[in-house]
Order: sequence, then structure tokens, then C-alpha cells
Amino acid sequence: MSTAILKLTLLTAFVALLSIILSPKFLAPPEVPGSNTHLHEAQTIHLPSAFGPESLAFDPHGDGPYTGVADGRILKWQAHALGWTDFAFLSARRPLGLQFDKKTGDLYIADAYFGFHVVGPAGGLATRLITEVEDQPLYFTNDMDIDEIDDVIYFTDTNCLILLCWQFLPSILSHDKTGRLIKCNKSGKEAKVLLRDLAFANGVALSEDRSFLLVAETATCRVLRLWLRGPNVGNVDVFAEVPGFPDNIRRNTKGEFWVALHSKKGLFAKLVLSYGLFGRA
Repeated sequence: MSTAILKLTLLTAFVALLSIILSPKFLAPPEVPGSNTHLHEAQTIHLPSAFGPESLAFDPHGDGPYTGVADGRILKWQAHALGWTDFAFLSARRPLGLQFDKKTGDLYIADAYFGFHVVGPAGGLATRLITEVEDQPLYFTNDMDIDEIDDVIYFTDTNCLILLCWQFLPSILSHDKTGRLIKCNKSGKEAKVLLRDLAFANGVALSEDRSFLLVAETATCRVLRLWLRGPNVGNVDVFAEVPGFPDNIRRNTKGEFWVALHSKKGLFAKLVLSYGLFGRA
């Protein structure tokens, strides 16, 4: 382990210990104005033999959801009669983002450690497509969305610092800005970097009219918008500032966007992210 990673890991342990010592009232995240409690009424689908579900996807027939778990499997939900069944798996580990190609039924998979993969409609062992872009390896492939008309995929490489998924906190504390937004064709033979210097690049979602692309910057609690078409093509602006740390983004049938928050941003988190001494390890 490098000296920098070791220092950041120790810093993470210190922050965790500090969070235990300080009073819960000081650490409690604030209420979000205008929020509701609909999620409290949601049904929980348990994963009795798996750990760490991340992204969700439904196949072109509407079946699922499918989700990737920490041991490298892609699981499919087949109602309560069958529960979760194995659909696909990676020879490496840690599937994160998932998206189905609506034309072919292929499932594209972002593997945090070993790049971009694809598996056919019947499932099984996924095939690796991309491990580097513009002569730089993929360090932490995270989330994606597919343009079904242009047959291209947009995905994030979170940063160049993380070696393991559980090291995301040191990355945020260090104020790292090495994340990338990448575009590739479905064969994986052509890929290019669209945006660099992102602060923990995470969720990705294409607009309904394909005019812009959203990408979550987890460390800044922002959702950025990259214009793909129209008079603003190539420009980047802030689409939304959210009251927490954004993870995946998904567009619904109305063209609206759902943004999953890893957690809300309380006073302690604001202090940690505001002062450079927490980032200089």
C-alpha cells in the first residue's frame, strides 16, 4: 500500500472515531425542506445470500430488477415464487452500474476494478470490453447510460485514487478531482474522454431528448450537465445542488430524474469538506 493511501486510510479511521465520540445532535443531518416520507412505505426485497446490491436495471421485457452484488454475481428478481436467481457473473469482482441494450437484450456492466463488461440476454460469464481509455487504465468504473439511437454508452471512471470500493471516503476527504466521463461505442473499440477533473464522478443519465447528459459529482453534492446538442453543445453547467452525496441517477418515463443520495450532508460533513487540512494527507 502506498504512503498516500495509508495516510488517507488512517485519516478515514480518525474521522469514523471522531463521529462516534461527538454527540449525535452535532452529527445529525438537517431536515430537507419540502421532503416527504414516501420511502418509509416502500417494500423491502431482502437479499438473504448476497451483500452490497448497487445498481438496478430492468431488461427489455420489463423483467427484473437485476442487481450486482459484492461477490461478482448479477442477480435477477423473479417475484416471491422464485426470489433472487443467478443471471450472470464476472470473472473479476464488484459490478456497479448496469444497463440493458433495449435492441439486443445485452447487459452492460461497470466493474469497479476491471473495466467495462457485457453479457448476452441468456446471462452467464460476462466478457470484458474496455480496460483503458486514451492510454490510461480505468481505475474505478462506476455508472452508465446508453444512447439507443446513436448506439453509444456514457460511463464514469470515478477517480485515479481508489484501489478498493471501501476506500471511497479517503477519496472524498482528499478533495480528489481525477474523475472522468467517458463515451464509447457498444463494441468498446472506440472510446474518448468527454470530461476530466471531476470530484468523485458517479451516476450518469441521458435526457429524454438526448440533448444533455447528467453526471453526479458525489464529493461536491452536485449534479453537472454536459450539453451534447444545440447551441450550448460542449458546455458544462450545474444542473442541481442536492442536500447530500449523490450516487446513481435514473430517468423516469416522464423525463424526470431520480437521484439517489448516499447520505445527507450535515454540519460535520460540511466542516470536513470545507477545510483543506482534512484533504492534505
